[in-house]
Amino acid sequence: MTFMMHFLLYLPLVLSNLYIIFDVKLASAHCLSEQKGLLLQLRCNLTYDSSLSTKLGSWEEHTDCCSWRGVHCDDAGHVIDLDLSSDSITGNLDDSSSLFSLQFLQRLSLAGNSFDSTDLPKGFGLLNQLVYLNLSETGFAGQIPSNFSRMSRLVTLDLSTFSPSYVLSLKLENPNLNMLVQNLTRLIELRLDGVDIAAAGVDWCNAVSSALPDLQVLSLSNCNISGPFDSSLAKLQSLFVVKLDGNKFSASLPGFFAKFANLTTLSASSCDLLGEAPQQIFQLPTLRTIDLSNNRELGGCLPEFPENGFLESLDLSYTSFSGNLPDSVGNLKKLSSLKLFGCNFSGPIPSSISNLSQLVSVDLAVNHFTGSLPSFTLSRNLSSVSLRDNKLMGKIPLEWEGLKHLTILDLSNNSLSGELPALLFSLPSLESLKLPNNQFSGQINELEGMYPSPLGELDLSSNNLEGPIPQFVFKITSLSSLSLAFNKFTSTVELVGFIELKSLADLDLSYNNLSVGTRGSDSAFSLLPQFNSLMLASCNCKLQKFPFLKNQSRLNMLDLSNNQITGDIPNWIWEIHDGYLPYLNLSHNHFTGLQEPYHFQTHFYLDIHSNLLTGAMPLPPPSAVYVDFSSNKFTSSLAADIGNLLSSAIYFNIANNSIVDDIPLSLCNATLLEVLDLSDNSLSGSMPSCLMELSRSLVVLNLHGNKLSGNIPNTLPRDCKLETLDLSFNQLEGEIPQSLVNCRKLKVLNLGHNRIGSTFPCRLDKLTNMRVLVLHSNRFSGKISCPNSNYSWAHLQIIDLSSNNFNGVLPPKFFSSLGAMMVDGDKSNLHLDLLRYQGRDFKTYYQDTVTMAFKGTPTTLTKVLTTLTSIDLSSNNFQGSISEKVGDLISLLLLNLSNNALTGQIPSSVGNLKNLESLDLSSNQLTGEIPENISSLSFLSVLNLSHNQLVGRIPGGRQMQTFLESSFEGNSGLCGFQLNRTCNGDRDPALPESQLEEKQLYSKTEIYISVAVGSLVGLAFFVGPLWLSKRWRICYNKNVDQLILRIFNKKGKQMRKNLKEDW
Repeated sequence: MTFMMHFLLYLPLVLSNLYIIFDVKLASAHCLSEQKGLLLQLRCNLTYDSSLSTKLGSWEEHTDCCSWRGVHCDDAGHVIDLDLSSDSITGNLDDSSSLFSLQFLQRLSLAGNSFDSTDLPKGFGLLNQLVYLNLSETGFAGQIPSNFSRMSRLVTLDLSTFSPSYVLSLKLENPNLNMLVQNLTRLIELRLDGVDIAAAGVDWCNAVSSALPDLQVLSLSNCNISGPFDSSLAKLQSLFVVKLDGNKFSASLPGFFAKFANLTTLSASSCDLLGEAPQQIFQLPTLRTIDLSNNRELGGCLPEFPENGFLESLDLSYTSFSGNLPDSVGNLKKLSSLKLFGCNFSGPIPSSISNLSQLVSVDLAVNHFTGSLPSFTLSRNLSSVSLRDNKLMGKIPLEWEGLKHLTILDLSNNSLSGELPALLFSLPSLESLKLPNNQFSGQINELEGMYPSPLGELDLSSNNLEGPIPQFVFKITSLSSLSLAFNKFTSTVELVGFIELKSLADLDLSYNNLSVGTRGSDSAFSLLPQFNSLMLASCNCKLQKFPFLKNQSRLNMLDLSNNQITGDIPNWIWEIHDGYLPYLNLSHNHFTGLQEPYHFQTHFYLDIHSNLLTGAMPLPPPSAVYVDFSSNKFTSSLAADIGNLLSSAIYFNIANNSIVDDIPLSLCNATLLEVLDLSDNSLSGSMPSCLMELSRSLVVLNLHGNKLSGNIPNTLPRDCKLETLDLSFNQLEGEIPQSLVNCRKLKVLNLGHNRIGSTFPCRLDKLTNMRVLVLHSNRFSGKISCPNSNYSWAHLQIIDLSSNNFNGVLPPKFFSSLGAMMVDGDKSNLHLDLLRYQGRDFKTYYQDTVTMAFKGTPTTLTKVLTTLTSIDLSSNNFQGSISEKVGDLISLLLLNLSNNALTGQIPSSVGNLKNLESLDLSSNQLTGEIPENISSLSFLSVLNLSHNQLVGRIPGGRQMQTFLESSFEGNSGLCGFQLNRTCNGDRDPALPESQLEEKQLYSKTEIYISVAVGSLVGLAFFVGPLWLSKRWRICYNKNVDQLILRIFNKKGKQMRKNLKEDW
């Protein structure tokens, strides 16, 4: 569209706003005294700040009022234009004001003042000569008077406000929108943003379209109007600006918007739009601005963009748009802002985007873009680039050296690699550089002749960077935040090196190969910046050499965990920042005590777990939200009123100590708790019934490994939120409480090693989210068949009913219900995750564990993959045959049916269990031959078929040759070299000594599964040995370590971010 066409399009609106001024410029009349008197009276009755006022404050009585600022007159001396916008006016304006006696006014603006939520005066309706009325952001409230409709000459009406929703605003009830505009037929511009119209789609659409045929600007943002859009709106063919943000349409975006040939702006963010957006809208050649952001249910794909389009700004953030970003985006030569944050776009970022010379801001974060970074060769005006949370790979382009105006660059959470180019740190305008969670490697080269940098935020954490921290970092005096955590930086960093960084508030050097040095005088340390957060986890620090912390008057977060610090925790640490230290992590050190006297003060997050602290357990600070005293050597009972001190707590963990006596009833007063872990202590007595009632908030309850007795309270509420319940290794009796079925979110249930009796709890099939069910070593009896149950355990991955008195047949339906064990595909291709609970905003993290017993020796695995699958029904009295349905469990890793009374043949479908690593069917009464296809189970490393009535030749194959006599003994009818027993006169060749040694190694491994639940919070982990197979060890250790690092790094950063925001 040519310039002339645009000029003609805007001409009516321009003329409506300027013709009066144009007339005045030609006039030479003087102000009438009556008009002057009205203006002076108006000023007298208004309250304004004379030091800020540029209009009212400049009026002088002895001068012509037509020459006053904001005042224009016609040739007869009548005031026809009064502009008092943004003149610091406050107070009231009522109907008695002299303003409403200025009957010749044609233009009036009071915009940008504050009239203290007073009702909108009816006097405005008396100004029936007005063509232009602007009362935007004036603070008026209440009903818009009915006589506003008398201003029939109005061309522009602006009553908009963008104040927060809790501020009193204008409303249209009686009159409603239709009554307001029915006489305003000359309106070209209508702005009612923030006015409470409260009209349905058919009403507001008809009201506007029927009364205002020439409307060009329609702005009804945050007006409480709803949908769906009525087709009558399509009549407004002159529209070129449509703003409808912040309403609740709950409808699709109509296609007729694409038929508004003059449309330049379409803004409908946060409107609950649904369905797919019409592609034709994006192809309108006149459009300059499209904003459909914050409509999560709105989707679609971007079409091919027309050549030489006028689009300047495109914002689809927080929508469900998907597909590729078309290469034709390069046609949008005027595009300055592209925001697609939080969509579902995929594929490469088109290289044509690099040719957009007007581009200023690009936000493609949180999508699924792949491939390399664009070069932005011609985009020299770029000031902000955010491509975080995608799947981008490759190196940072050298062409970025030309981005001299770039102020913000965020490439976090991708797979970018290579060395970091020095050009990034020399960009003259760069203020924020975020590159965490990538694969950058190598050393960062020093910069020669570096100019003063405006860089304020530098985050290079979670990469593979190595070598010393470059010296130029210590010269960026504008730095306020520096994070180098989770890299491989080496050498010693002296804290005095940060003296020049006076603005530095947040420093994180955690988890490198660094040593933080404390050489320097007290006077030098006094010159260090006042930190807000100081994170030095795993930095080989020695707390005794950190007296400078006493002088940190602004410190909110301190992490000295994993530093092998010895001695007592000094009592002065609780006084830092006048006792206000919200986040303190001293875990995984070698502290042996707390220096007396000590006084906990304001600590929201207090973590001293995994030390060597002895004596009585300290009382938690009353302000605490997160408390972890676990894995120490505390020996005392819990204080009777401890629950009263946890009124704000969501996490309380004292596991693995030597706490004795009863569980205090006051714990039930901690009604915000999400995680309560008292495991592995010596608590005794019965479980308080109110403790189960706490599950209205409680998500994890772990009482494992104590000496609790009595029944499990049957007091679980209907709104139970429990996801993990571990009462194992106690002395509990009775039955499983019936109210447990109220815990519909339960994932982990461990009642093992107690004295619980009764029959199989069929009612638990209502817990469809169950992943782990452990009832081993109790006194259960009877059949596990449930006639009226479908065993709705599609997510169950570990089931252990061993060492009870169950009997009867194994129902085929039982096996066919285990959907999580039927997932096809090699485990290495499955999505890896951990059994864990992640609380609100990452402030709580709890990790479930599995205990594996190797020849009776329990080994705790503190990282439990959701791909770990196991069935243990051993040591019961099950009878009958093994169902062929067991062969459907193709992702099963461990199967133990030993020590039962099973009969019949081993089902041939066992050969379908291609991921099986351990199979134990020993000590039954199985007959027939061993299925040949067992030899195809290439991952099988543990096999025990001993003490049955099997016959025939032991199948051949390389895998079967690894098993020794102990796997097959006690079957008099079996033959093969493993038993040194020939078959049909054949003679098996002797095995070489190396193979015998290998077989002896395998014979030492018998695996029985039991499950325990525990927690691991922090950034260091202790993992029991994995003795299943080389394949499992490699997959497990490599992938799980990466997963945990990713989870905890994200958790730690999010937690710190949330805590900072809270402060």
